[in-house]
Amino acid sequence: MSYTQLYYHIVIRTHCSYPTIKEEYERELYNFIYGMCKNRDVELLRIGGMPDHLHLFVALPSLLPVGRFVQAIKSVTSVWMKENPHFPDFDRWSKEYAAFTYSTRDKNMIINYIRNQKKHHKKVAFREEYRQFLLDNKVEIQEQFFLLD
Repeated sequence: MSYTQLYYHIVIRTHCSYPTIKEEYERELYNFIYGMCKNRDVELLRIGGMPDHLHLFVALPSLLPVGRFVQAIKSVTSVWMKENPHFPDFDRWSKEYAAFTYSTRDKNMIINYIRNQKKHHKKVAFREEYRQFLLDNKVEIQEQFFLLD
């Protein structure tokens, strides 16, 4: 028996950061993603976002790599959103994503951060938020590729 607790804060954005997730239908998207997570034995601790990006805080099973999980989320939701009349302007997700690991001690902090996205983005633009995530997690930013679709 292996014992793991793998928490990831994942950020994905729409292609070119276009605001294609309307607030009145975001819960529908979140519920769809919740179902996807449940079917993959992924614990979705919190989901939230803005019209141009999503934050997911998940506990992944040890045999599911984060990249494979993100790819599944992006590919399945892309098909679903293109078929759903509530997301008429959605084209696709950005190629890139960000994923950061956190410990159990950080759990409530990340959940609250995602819960307060609407309030947070009244003060901070997504571009600045994303850059700060990278800097805080010591990820080297290659400016020529930063948020490039």
